[in-house]
Formats: sequence, C-alpha cells, structure tokens
Amino acid sequence: MENEPTEAYEHAEHAEHAAHSGNAFLSRVAVSIAVLAVLAAGVGSLETIESGASTAAKAEAVLFQNKATDNWNFFQAKSLKKNMYDIAAAQGGAGADEFRSEARRNEAESQDIQQVAKDFEAKSEEALQAAGLHETRHHRLTIAATFLHIAIAIATIAIITGGRRWPWYTSLALGVIGTIVAGAAYLV
Repeated sequence: MENEPTEAYEHAEHAEHAAHSGNAFLSRVAVSIAVLAVLAAGVGSLETIESGASTAAKAEAVLFQNKATDNWNFFQAKSLKKNMYDIAAAQGGAGADEFRSEARRNEAESQDIQQVAKDFEAKSEEALQAAGLHETRHHRLTIAATFLHIAIAIATIAIITGGRRWPWYTSLALGVIGTIVAGAAYLV
C-alpha cells in the first residue's frame, strides 16, 4: 500500500507534540499511534512478501506447464514414430523384426514421457494453488493495513481535537480489527 511520503511524519509530529504536552491521555494516544504504526509497517511488509510469493508461484506454475507441454509434444513425436515403425513392420520384409523392436522401444519411452508430463502438470497445479493462497493472504493483509492506517489517522484526530476520547477509542477498535484481520490471513 503506497502512502504519501510525509504522512507518517505528520502523524509522528502530532504524536511528538502530544507527548510533550504533559497531558497523560495525549501521551497514551501518542504511544498508541506509535504501536499502530509499527503494526501497520509489519503488516505492510507481510503484504509485500505475500504479493511476491504469489507472483513467484504463478511464474513457477507457468514454467511447470511449459515443461509439461514440451513433454506432451515429445510424447506425441514418440507415438508417431511408434506408429510409423508399426506400419513398416506390418509391410514385412527383412527389417520387420527391427521395426517391431523400434516400435516397442518407442512405446515404452512414450509411456515414461507421458508420466513426466503428468508430473509436471501436477506440479503446475500445486504452484497455482500456492499462488492462490498467497494472493488471498495478500488481499487480507491489504485490508488489515488499511484498517491500521485509518486507525492511525483517527488517533491523530484525538490529539488535534485536544484530547477527545471517542476518536482514540475508535482508533483502538480499528487497530484491533486490523490486527485480527492480519492474523486471520494466515489461518487460511
């Protein structure tokens, strides 16, 4: 989540003024802003990590699918060769036994290649599922970070208004919600 570069400084400035005011309530608000900022930074970092993991898993899925496609193409080539040797063996002649042998060899090799292709497809599907999990976490962490950033802004209102309590309580509630949503992102 991208923020204005000065936004954090503005909140920190309000918190610093509150801490030096001598008002115990405003000092608690300032400390809560600092805690919320730390939580927001941590959640933001986790959000970035999950986004990167999702992208990496999707790239891995594409790589595995490409390898599966390559093996399916190789399987088809071996199947064609096997069929050509079968046709040649059916014609009879001096090389018929050699053609049958080549047909059996290509059949055996194509079965191995088919299994490799299926394994790569399974790995691709696993990587796509991992990408989906990381993407879900990323979305939830985005929501959590948003709650935490809103909580910081609302706590700042408590300072600006000279110590009104309702903005601070609201910010604490939003901070708790953001923290719960962040934790829940990893319960998926």
